[in-house]
Amino acid sequence: MIGENWPIIGDLLGLGSDSLLLWQMALRAVIVYLAAIVLVRLGEKRFLGKYTALDVILGFMLGSVLSRAVTSSAPFFETILGGALGLVLMHWLFAVLSFHSDRFGDLVKGSDRVLVRDGAIDWDSLQKSHISEDDLMAAVRNAAQLEDLEQVKEARLERSGEISVVQGERQPRVVEIAVADGVQTVRLEVG
Repeated sequence: MIGENWPIIGDLLGLGSDSLLLWQMALRAVIVYLAAIVLVRLGEKRFLGKYTALDVILGFMLGSVLSRAVTSSAPFFETILGGALGLVLMHWLFAVLSFHSDRFGDLVKGSDRVLVRDGAIDWDSLQKSHISEDDLMAAVRNAAQLEDLEQVKEARLERSGEISVVQGERQPRVVEIAVADGVQTVRLEVG
């Protein structure tokens, strides 16, 4: 369809060809990689677990490309060299660009979001992240072993999809004991 309307693209990608050249397979891998980043970025962070979109996509695509070499549904050496090498180089390039440019890193990996600050829930962030209060509390219990949000200085949805929690400073509990008939008051701070 596209190859018929735009023959240059058809030639570049080897559309309709029985066999692909090494650079055609590499170009296809790059295009699929970029499309996969867009698709995963449109999805939810929590789908990814502890990995960034770049890592998940590389894992999926490498498995898919390399399986074609194993099942001989594509030429063996071209699949390994063109597909896998193209993917690994693209992943490396995106990682380097993300390291040097926060803006590019946010574009392809996403950014973090504050969910709780000084014990108060940011309901807008929670809603945008599609996280329920129960899910937030479970993450607070798992990450910091805390039962009460008042003990949370900050909780964030990280770009990896994990929720990190920073515990606030514990305020000492003050107990005053008053003794009658001229005896001095005793004040205890329990921390």
